[in-house]
Amino acid sequence: METIRFDDIERIKSKISADFGPWSKSVEVSQEKINRFADVTGDHQWIHIDIERCKRESPFGGPVAHGFLTLSLLPAFEFESDWKLVGYRNVVNYGANKLRFISPVPAGAKVEARQRIVAVEPRPQGTQVTTESQIQVVGSGKPAVVYEGIFLYVK
Repeated sequence: METIRFDDIERIKSKISADFGPWSKSVEVSQEKINRFADVTGDHQWIHIDIERCKRESPFGGPVAHGFLTLSLLPAFEFESDWKLVGYRNVVNYGANKLRFISPVPAGAKVEARQRIVAVEPRPQGTQVTTESQIQVVGSGKPAVVYEGIFLYVK
């Protein structure tokens, strides 16, 4: 596996691509996980947790995951790559440029993700890397979440 120092801006920039990497291994979004997320966030909206009402009234035919639950799964995905950044002290989630919840994730579905680097910039504290991630229900062919995240690799 190729290793790239976090402060080697030009080598990291060479990894910027219009193409996404391969899809990750899948992660299941169970009703139990949805219920726990509702408890943690206080978002007990019926579209997520009331199975019987969802069967009757939801356009999706059953409960769906919170968009932010789906986004929060990003660290759980195992991404394959033939290179990695090394030499930094830690990584700080610096924010986002774009976040869209495009399609629902039904309770019990499996989701997968893929990523690509879209920008690299030197910063006084280290190197800022902007990635675009897509999360989709396995086999759907349509993203559930599109997220452009900004990460600071600290000296």
